[in-house]
Amino acid sequence: MRLSNRNKASIYNFVHTLLLMMVIFGIAVFLLNEYRFHAVGKESYIILILPILLLVIFHLNGRQIFEYDSDGEALNFKNRNIIPFLDRPLHDEFPKYKLMKYEVVNVFFIKRLYITISSKNSGSTILKYEISYLSQKEVNDLKLSLNKVVKANEEKND
Repeated sequence: MRLSNRNKASIYNFVHTLLLMMVIFGIAVFLLNEYRFHAVGKESYIILILPILLLVIFHLNGRQIFEYDSDGEALNFKNRNIIPFLDRPLHDEFPKYKLMKYEVVNVFFIKRLYITISSKNSGSTILKYEISYLSQKEVNDLKLSLNKVVKANEEKND
């Protein structure tokens, strides 16, 4: 099964650009109000804080692009940001038989995928992926695919 939200990258770029423009506009309006017009009182801080808060939330959600491929004998995970220099992209590929378990964690608007794989050196390794920008249907499809792999691995080990 293949899962990707790469086709939504243009939407994420647009939202990011819009948020940056709102921050710049907010700073300009705030400075003009403080030093020139004095039209708005303490409410002018809202013009400054709100766009910055929205931009921070956008980046705290994590990497926007998530790709998953379970075709063949390996599982392939890619997780990257739309802005290349902000985060290093994650890319992991490992055989299906190494997958021990997975967990999807939802905290408010942030979703994370934790994958536990078997490792020769330490016994197990946990890999973390940010899936906040996946739709609920895509998350359910991902869970279904990973469940199949985990169940197949448990049957082989029994």
